[in-house]
Amino acid sequence: MRRAICLTMSLILSASAVFAAGPAGKKQETKALKSADAAFQAGYALLEAGKLGEAKVQFAKAAKLAPELAVAHAAYGAVLTQLDEPKEAIPELEKAIALGAKQGGADPSVAVNLALSHEALGKQLATKDQAEARRQYEAALAGMSDAASQARVQDELGSLLGYQKMWPEAEAAFRAEIGLTPEEAGGHLHLGIVLVEEKHLDDGISELETALAKAPGGMAEFQLGHALTVAGRDEEAVPHLEAAYQATPQPRGAALELAMTEQRMGREEESIAPFRQVVELEPHNAMALTNLGLALTETGKAKEALQFFDRALKEDPQDPVLHEDYGVACLQQSDFDGAIREFEQAQHLDPTSSQLHYDLGLAYKLKDRMDDAVRELLKASELDPTLPDPPYTLGILYMQTGKLDLAVDQLRAALVLRPTNGDGWAILGSVLKQLDRRDEAIEALRKAIALLPAQPGPHLTIAGVLSEQGKHDEAVAERKIAANLSRTAVNRQRASFNTNAGNQALLRGAISEAVGRFQDAIAADPTFVDAHRQLAVALAREGRTDEAAAEQAKAAQLEAEKK
Repeated sequence: MRRAICLTMSLILSASAVFAAGPAGKKQETKALKSADAAFQAGYALLEAGKLGEAKVQFAKAAKLAPELAVAHAAYGAVLTQLDEPKEAIPELEKAIALGAKQGGADPSVAVNLALSHEALGKQLATKDQAEARRQYEAALAGMSDAASQARVQDELGSLLGYQKMWPEAEAAFRAEIGLTPEEAGGHLHLGIVLVEEKHLDDGISELETALAKAPGGMAEFQLGHALTVAGRDEEAVPHLEAAYQATPQPRGAALELAMTEQRMGREEESIAPFRQVVELEPHNAMALTNLGLALTETGKAKEALQFFDRALKEDPQDPVLHEDYGVACLQQSDFDGAIREFEQAQHLDPTSSQLHYDLGLAYKLKDRMDDAVRELLKASELDPTLPDPPYTLGILYMQTGKLDLAVDQLRAALVLRPTNGDGWAILGSVLKQLDRRDEAIEALRKAIALLPAQPGPHLTIAGVLSEQGKHDEAVAERKIAANLSRTAVNRQRASFNTNAGNQALLRGAISEAVGRFQDAIAADPTFVDAHRQLAVALAREGRTDEAAAEQAKAAQLEAEKK
C-alpha cells in the first residue's frame, strides 16, 4: 500500500458520525443512510484486513447510497488509488473535495490521494506533465498542521518532482521533510539520491551515509554503493553493493550495479554470479546478456558465452559492438569462420570503426587469408593512425610472409606509438638480424632487454648478432645470461607448482604435506613471495608461531624489495 492510505484513516474513523448527522440542511433519509453507513463500516473492516477489492465494492455502494456525503466519495477514491485505478479515482476524489468544501472543509488526505492518482495516471500515460498532482500535494500541505503528515506529503511531492527530473525543487521538498522529521531515514535517503543526480556527490554520499546509519537496509546500501561508483570510488562501493545484493528483499538494480562494478574493476569472475541473476530475472535485458557473455569470455568460458551473445543479438541485432564481442568469443574458440562472420556484420553496421577493421584483419590472418588481412589492417591504420596494434600485427604478418623490409617499416611505426612494447623491440631486432642490419638489430635488442630483463630470448638473439660481428666474448656473455634466465624461469615454474599444491593440501587439512610443498617451492626459488607467505600460514596452523613469524617477515621483506 502507498503511504497516503494512513492519512485517510482519520477521515474513515469519523465516518459514522458524519453518516449519523447526514448532509447539512437536508432531511435525513434514514434507511439509505443506514445502509450507506453499514456499507462504509464493512468497507473499512475489509480495508483493515487488506482486502482492497472487496472494500472497493462496499465503498462504491456507500457512495451510491449517500451521493451527497464527501466522506463516502473520499473513501471510495482512496481505495481506487490504492488499487492503482487512477482514472476512476480522480472523479470520486474531486467530488469529495467539492462536497467537503460545503460540509466544513475537506480532509487534507483527500488532496493527497488525488495527487497520487494524478501522478499515477500521468505515469500510465507516459507523460511528464504532473502539474495537477503537484498542485494537489501543495493544497494538502496547506491544510495540514502536524509535522509527521506534512513530512509524508513533502516526501511524496519530492518523489514526484524527482520523477520529473526537477532536481532543485525535489531537493527543497526533501530538505523540508528532514526539517519536519530529522530523525527519520527516508528524507536523508531521498535527498542523497537527488544530490547525486545534481552531481553534488560529496553531499549526496554524506546524506546516504546518514540514512544508512539511521535505518540499515538494502535500499540505503544500494543507493550509497551507486553514489560511490558515480564518484569513481568503486573499491569503496563494492561492500555496500554486496550488502544490497544479499539483502531481502533485494533492491531492483542492485545485482546489475554490483556486476558492472566488479567487471569495471577487472574482477570478471566475481561479476558472473550477479550477471546470471539479472538475466534470469530479466531474460530480455540485452546489456546484461552482453556483459555476462563478456565476463565468461574473459574468464576462458567462451563456449558458454556464445549462448548469451545469441540471446542478446535477438534483442538488439543492429548493435555492432555486440557482433564484435561475439566475434571475440568465436576467436577464443578458434572458430575463425564465425569470428569473420560477426566482424563483417559489425563492420557493415559501423564501417568507420578502426577497431572493427583491426579485428577483422586479425581474424583473416588467423584464417590465412593474408591479402584480406593486409587490406583490413591498413584500413584500420588509415582510420586511426594512433592505434599501435594494426601496424604491429602487420609487421608480424609481413615477417611471416617473408616481406622483411615492409615488416621493419610497420614494426617501427608500431613502436613509435607504443615504445614500451618489449616484445615488439625483440621481434624488430630479429627481423633486422635477418636483413643483416646488425647495428640496428643490436640497438633494438638492447631496448627489448631493458624492457624484458627476465626474458632469455633477446639475449640469445643479440648473441647471434654479436657472433656474426666477430664479438665472440660478448656473445658468450649474452648466452650465459640467457642460460641463467632460463634456469630462473624453470625454478619459478617449479616454485609456483609446489605453492599451488601446498594450497590444495591446506584446503584438505593436510598441514604437514602443505609445509613440505611450500618448503620445496622456496628451495626452488627463495625469492617467491607467495611461498613464504603460505608457509607462514601452514606453520601457524601447526602451532610453530616463531617460525611462522619469521616466514611472514621474509615475505614482507621480499615484497618491499620488489617495490
